[in-house]
Amino acid sequence: MSNLREITLGQMLDGIIERFPDNEAVVYVDRNYRLTYREFGDIVDKLAKGLMALGVQKGEKVAIWSTNIPYWVALQFATAKIGAILLTVNTQYKKVEFGYLMEQSEAENLFIIDGFRDTDYLSILYELVPELRSQQRGYLRSKKLPHLKRVFFLGQEKHRGMYTIPEVVSMSIMVSDDEYAKRQKSLDPHDVVNMQYTSGTTGFPKGVMLTHYNIGNNGFWIGERQLFSEKDRACFPVPLFHCFGCVLGVLAAVSHGTTMVILETFDPVQVMTAVESERCTALYGVPTMFISVLEHKLFDKFDYSSLRTGIMAGSPCPIEVMKQVMEKMYMKDITICYGLTEGSPVTNQTSVDDDIVHRVETVGRPLPEIDVKVVDLNTGGPVPAGIPGEVICRGYNVMKGYYNMPKETSEAIDADGWLHTGDLGIIDEEGYLKITGRSKDMIIRGGENIYPREIEEYLYKMPGISDVQVVGVPSAKYGEEVGAFVIIKKGHDLSEEDIRDFCRGEISRFKIPKYVFFVDSYPMTASGKIQKYKLVELSKELLKQRGLEAT
Repeated sequence: MSNLREITLGQMLDGIIERFPDNEAVVYVDRNYRLTYREFGDIVDKLAKGLMALGVQKGEKVAIWSTNIPYWVALQFATAKIGAILLTVNTQYKKVEFGYLMEQSEAENLFIIDGFRDTDYLSILYELVPELRSQQRGYLRSKKLPHLKRVFFLGQEKHRGMYTIPEVVSMSIMVSDDEYAKRQKSLDPHDVVNMQYTSGTTGFPKGVMLTHYNIGNNGFWIGERQLFSEKDRACFPVPLFHCFGCVLGVLAAVSHGTTMVILETFDPVQVMTAVESERCTALYGVPTMFISVLEHKLFDKFDYSSLRTGIMAGSPCPIEVMKQVMEKMYMKDITICYGLTEGSPVTNQTSVDDDIVHRVETVGRPLPEIDVKVVDLNTGGPVPAGIPGEVICRGYNVMKGYYNMPKETSEAIDADGWLHTGDLGIIDEEGYLKITGRSKDMIIRGGENIYPREIEEYLYKMPGISDVQVVGVPSAKYGEEVGAFVIIKKGHDLSEEDIRDFCRGEISRFKIPKYVFFVDSYPMTASGKIQKYKLVELSKELLKQRGLEAT
């Protein structure tokens, strides 16, 4: 019997509302915003009907360019209930990237906030679509974005050419319960419900098409691995536009009736406050988020004893950080996830009953109904346990494809349905997967294959190091040399030679960083992935400043 459920996201939500109507669904600590599952469902239905009344059709894309505001999650389900496709927009995008995404996706609808950090979303939109200022709402004809029909502002203020949320909600009375039910009955779990653009660390971002079946089942099993129930309260400081927020977070929680304690943006003090005041049992984050909480001067002032589980993912999890999270933050059941957007996204996850070694040194075993194997980089054939190769996966989780990119889709998914991750890994005799790096991250120095992860894990043990990222620095002599970008802990003082001395005699000579660069932060995608290719570029600049050329 299959472990998979053939239901839409709307049916998933309705089933949970029936079971746990009075359980809290959404909480925002900083503005005392609280909704039970029943109240949340009411808002979802009003938004869904309002969008129908305004003419949003099944299959239309609805882009959302916003931080984690309260309406974000409601829109995730409102669009799903009427068969629209939620298109999540990276909050760090600027004009060129936003314009590319809107054009390539052929999005018909857009929800927008005023801006984020130093980016004014509204001025970017008016620049791209000046017609908004003069044309009648709902009848937009844009030269630059010909598919765009409607724009909605996520706030109370009125802006030229845009609908407000209160207006959408008030329109809901124009759609009968019968019409709404009929629309929902017309949906299929295998319809595309979500489009996410890959971070684009290389090349142009691609629109990953994911179905109800893909992400609904993935979210459910991610929650199962953490033993989620209606008694859990999960704190999500990760961006909702990324799979980490809207699948690992929202869908894992909603499929179990778990309460979502959401932060609009990441802030270590807000995380600590939310965990203590809401007695959160789970906390999510990328490693850098956990590091900034652990190293915060106020860390000891807060109570973390309610915590039990959570997820650390997005980039490799330093073993030393993981140990501190389990001990100092009580997260004995914390899990590690591995995957990629094209895989809905999680293929592997550790379990709460895995021993410490498996929980910190591997990314666990495959989720149910997903096949994961490692193949030879050159031949594509299977390799024995313990031998490195490319990680590939197959199952319900594999995306439908990249939007309007058939060539790129066929390059990612082979004729037998295997999704090629581009990651390097080893599967042991018990089926646990260890990621050793991205195939393009691998450093080849004079014919020696070097996996940056191995050196990073070793250097994390050095007192005084807060974070470290290892990359290949171009070298005329060896092809590549090892370069380490180090963030020093506050109150510590380290030199380049200290780093190399720590390595001597402990790791192979060719793995010892030839170059050490001390930095305050790393270039990152908005979802918290470190952009190593930018570190490679930075290494060339820093060497020039030192009067050195990479040798």
